[in-house]
Amino acid sequence: MATRHKTAVDEQPQSDSSPVDSVVQGAIESAAPDAIDRAAPQSRLQLLLSRVFTRADGRAPVWLEAIVVIWLLWLYDQINNLAPLRRIVALHNAAAVLALERSLNISPELGLDRWVAAHATLGLILSYYYVSAHFFVTFGLLAYLWWRKSRDYRPLRTQLVIINLIGLAIFWLFPVAPPRMLASDGFRDIIVLTQAVGDFHQGGLASTADQYAAMPSLHIAWATWCCVVVWRVFSSRIARAVAVAYPFVTAFVVIGTGNHFLLDVLAGALVTATAVGIEVAAARWIPAYRRRRYGLSRSRLRARARRAPVAQ
Repeated sequence: MATRHKTAVDEQPQSDSSPVDSVVQGAIESAAPDAIDRAAPQSRLQLLLSRVFTRADGRAPVWLEAIVVIWLLWLYDQINNLAPLRRIVALHNAAAVLALERSLNISPELGLDRWVAAHATLGLILSYYYVSAHFFVTFGLLAYLWWRKSRDYRPLRTQLVIINLIGLAIFWLFPVAPPRMLASDGFRDIIVLTQAVGDFHQGGLASTADQYAAMPSLHIAWATWCCVVVWRVFSSRIARAVAVAYPFVTAFVVIGTGNHFLLDVLAGALVTATAVGIEVAAARWIPAYRRRRYGLSRSRLRARARRAPVAQ
């Protein structure tokens, strides 16, 4: 009888896994469909957002870019509306910037301004350059990026937006009048002197421009951003040489026309470097954040669900 009992026990099927392994496997299999159910609404939402905020060809939709531009213009206008209340502070800050430069023996503004004022034709050329070049070059490159370099457009556009946000924040916190407003120190307003078309230093156009936004120089910030763009998307030595020269020519123009101090120029270049650094750091951080946020990728969840047994 003992032998018969032993044989019956031996004939019982043996499990390949321990009871603990069976429990863990069951928990994983039961959790997989739930994970898919939770991921599905998220996936649908992300798909909807991608369709709304991205064109079929991968470019950003024009309406979204227009909203960003309008928002930045609105912020600029809000700061410009404070101009009558900040005139005295802006003139005081301008005098302080000039005094700091003179203490460091780096104040070329007055000599360059007087030299340009003595050459009418040169002054007129520099005035038109100051009024128009930064708009045509900057937005021309933006349009080229959007049309031909959609992969590069988003990060470079984001850098430009950050540049403007940093500039607007400094305009609000630290208004600085341009050198041309320090007439008691001998400065001349070259744009007014040459009567260039599009003069926004006097008349009806004066109210549309922030007269106390010398620090930092957005002309220089935009020019150095254009240099970054050309260096990134073009391999031609000539194009890169022109791109490198562009910020230096712009610096000569903004100082020679009495619109910026040398420290404004340096601050503008620093703003661009800061904006590029912020965008690059964010590009590296966001993918890691997403991995930490979702844990397993959706593809792994789908694969696990496929391995789960189908209920009969």
